[in-house]
Amino acid sequence: MISVLANSYDSQAKLLNGTHKSHVHSPHEAKILANYKPKVNATLLVSNLKEADETTAKALEYFKSTRHIVLYYEDIVGNRTVRFEHETIYFLTIFPYSIPSRDLRNFLQKLADVQEFLRLPYRYLTSHQVKIHSGHLSKQIENWDDVQKALEGTSYGSFLHEDYQ
Repeated sequence: MISVLANSYDSQAKLLNGTHKSHVHSPHEAKILANYKPKVNATLLVSNLKEADETTAKALEYFKSTRHIVLYYEDIVGNRTVRFEHETIYFLTIFPYSIPSRDLRNFLQKLADVQEFLRLPYRYLTSHQVKIHSGHLSKQIENWDDVQKALEGTSYGSFLHEDYQ
């Protein structure tokens, strides 16, 4: 939701030399775009999140008879970088603690599952895109206190404690 609001803003503001960019390839550009902190409509937030959940459930129901794979953003985009060197997997992290190897296996397995589903030969996938919005949501939203009040005590309250490194 934060990315959608920020992307909508930048489509008009064009913060990068008069050019609108949804995805960037340098930390410098990411920092410029991340400076914008959207104001979330806290009054409609819970109903908007419920509507998104309902839309997802409907889509899954509509396509249940169609060959499909359920893939969550968090399954693929994690707080880690994986690279291959000489058939050995090196695990790099920006956190001061290590991620258990089972998480790395899950991450690699999900990539393999997607490629198998698409009937593609397995290969290592990489992207040069740089994440724009990272860190705790309180640092990314202009009206964090309103958002916090709206979500506390709801099924979406766990979002308040996520850290999107």
